[in-house]
Amino acid sequence: MLEEMVLVDKPAGMTSFGVVARVRRVLSEQAGKRVKVGHTGTLDPFATGLLILMVGEGTKKAQEFLKLDKCYEATVRLGWTSTTGDPEGEISQKMDIEEPALEEVEKAVEALTGEIEQKVPVFSAVKIEGKRAYDLARKGVAVEMPVRKVKIYSLEILDYQWPELKIRCKVSSGTYIRALAEDLGEKLGVGGYLTALRRTQVGEYKVEEARKLDDIMK
Repeated sequence: MLEEMVLVDKPAGMTSFGVVARVRRVLSEQAGKRVKVGHTGTLDPFATGLLILMVGEGTKKAQEFLKLDKCYEATVRLGWTSTTGDPEGEISQKMDIEEPALEEVEKAVEALTGEIEQKVPVFSAVKIEGKRAYDLARKGVAVEMPVRKVKIYSLEILDYQWPELKIRCKVSSGTYIRALAEDLGEKLGVGGYLTALRRTQVGEYKVEEARKLDDIMK
């Protein structure tokens, strides 16, 4: 299994660094020496799906994967908000709101398709004056987050049963699906946050080609 690339279907509840550590341990045991392993872009702990790991000399190519387009399937809970845009934050219910009709949701989805401006979430790894934004946020330091142009190539409604909205999207590198969920909630005037996220594709690599972490550990 000592190839330069390992495709992992990351389970929920684990950090990307945790996955890297486990795979490194297995490969190092096989090789009889410490093997270098690195990821090509993290997934949040609650998220699942495709995590591309580079091994040995392959780690030098990791940067090449950061700019690849990505595909996700996500669940947005409308009518609620989160301080982090995902299940790990403080959750609040929006009161006195009307349930949007499907036609309204379709219009919001259409409005967020194409090239859009997206504010980087406060709870992100982006560096502000040399410090990670999430570290500053946890300390209660107010920071002005940058706004970036990103491309939403496609945004499809898979299912809508209030308050749950399931979507599938293909996006450019640098797109935050948490922010996209919040933007959808804002467009609809009801708020929203991400409750589930699965990365299904990075460039030409698909999650169907990946191995479950449990299988790798065996």
